[in-house]
Amino acid sequence: MNKIFEAIANVFRIPDLRRRVLFTLGLLAVYRIGAHIPTPGIDAGALERFFERSAGTLFGFMDLFSGGQFRRLTIFALGIMPYITASIILQLLTVVVPTLEKLQKEGELGRRKITQWTRYLTVGLSAVQSFGIASLLMGSEGNFVLNPGPGFIAMTMLTLTTGTAFIMWLGEQITERGIGNGMSLIIFAGIVVNLPDVIQNIGENMRTGQWGVPVLLVLLVAMVAVVAFVVLVERGERRIPVQYAKRVVGRRMMGGQSTHLPLKVNAGGVIPVIFASSILTFPQTLNQVEWVRANRYLSSLLNSISYGEPLYVLLYVVGIVFFAFFYVSIIFNPTEVADNMRKYGGFIPGIRPGKRTAEHMNEILTKVTLVGGLYLALLSVIPDFLIAGIRVHHLPGIGAWFDSWVPRMILEGLNVRFYFGGTTLLIVVGVAMDTVNQIEAQLIMRHYEGFAPKSGRIRGRRAGF
Repeated sequence: MNKIFEAIANVFRIPDLRRRVLFTLGLLAVYRIGAHIPTPGIDAGALERFFERSAGTLFGFMDLFSGGQFRRLTIFALGIMPYITASIILQLLTVVVPTLEKLQKEGELGRRKITQWTRYLTVGLSAVQSFGIASLLMGSEGNFVLNPGPGFIAMTMLTLTTGTAFIMWLGEQITERGIGNGMSLIIFAGIVVNLPDVIQNIGENMRTGQWGVPVLLVLLVAMVAVVAFVVLVERGERRIPVQYAKRVVGRRMMGGQSTHLPLKVNAGGVIPVIFASSILTFPQTLNQVEWVRANRYLSSLLNSISYGEPLYVLLYVVGIVFFAFFYVSIIFNPTEVADNMRKYGGFIPGIRPGKRTAEHMNEILTKVTLVGGLYLALLSVIPDFLIAGIRVHHLPGIGAWFDSWVPRMILEGLNVRFYFGGTTLLIVVGVAMDTVNQIEAQLIMRHYEGFAPKSGRIRGRRAGF
């Protein structure tokens, strides 16, 4: 513990590092100030009540990534979600658009060009989303808009699009001049700001007798165990040994060294969970439409895949594993890696260069990705289980037996009002590890001890979301 406090003190002894940390905290404070500036022309109270009824829908999902600002429709209501969507779209297009693929291979210059296109696409998506939000609010029966009309639509589009562009600028400034990944830290700040409400909610449940001490202990132990599990797996990687043959370049002898090719267990980060969650929110969002609820068969089908139902859990797990493979297939090409390795005289011991090397790496990558996908699925299901349980007592035939013998805590969960889902947990733990890793690297570079000198440097997850 003394080592940790000493490392924190060393952060503020180094002028450049202290300036970076304070700059990051200052911009995050600016972001939080914007969380309290409402969009003009909105009845905030009516909108808040609507979001309380829309938990688990697409609106609730967007509210999560905006740090609770979407339900209040502040100037930062869209949050960083348009930027994330734009980045994912461009990453997917890199596979099918030769121009983007070529830019990706051009190094720093190509990266800057792709970043510029990401900004333009972010602004375009923000304008479309803000137009849709304004039109939806005007056409709803909740009387959310005080003065409906074209003026309200124009003002909402201008406010929300400008807010998203400003958040994007804040994130880029933090990344360049601060500590950590700016976009991730902004999402992180929006999530952890709800911790006081979580603590208050737990205290209220204890005071009213809804929870006992055993339930609280089970919850705390589960939270600590899940966080430790996340840290363990996020640091995990499969290392493929690579040997480079000696070769003469001019008058110099090159190569002859041994190295390794690291394959992260969770190479996709939080992206597979975001994809699976966003797709499953659409049926729940459709179930809010009046004519859909009036249709008995369609409403029954959508209710069967509502949050906490067994079919929802099954589709959620399958979707996470599928998108884990899908995303890894985009960011890692074994054939290309094998060709580059052969070009520079590298080979895997015992494996022939070329096609056999690509097949070998693909076999390992498949196993690692399967483990990573199941890890993400387990990580996402456990917190949801604590919140909503697994409602197997609704199943026909065997539901009565579950209802009679299985405890209600398992069937209906603990009803914890906590942003502790798989997506938020990955973001919070991953961003914390990345930020600590960057601070530690700065300390070690200046001959100071890091946060964990005995166990070696902390390896965070891949930078990003």
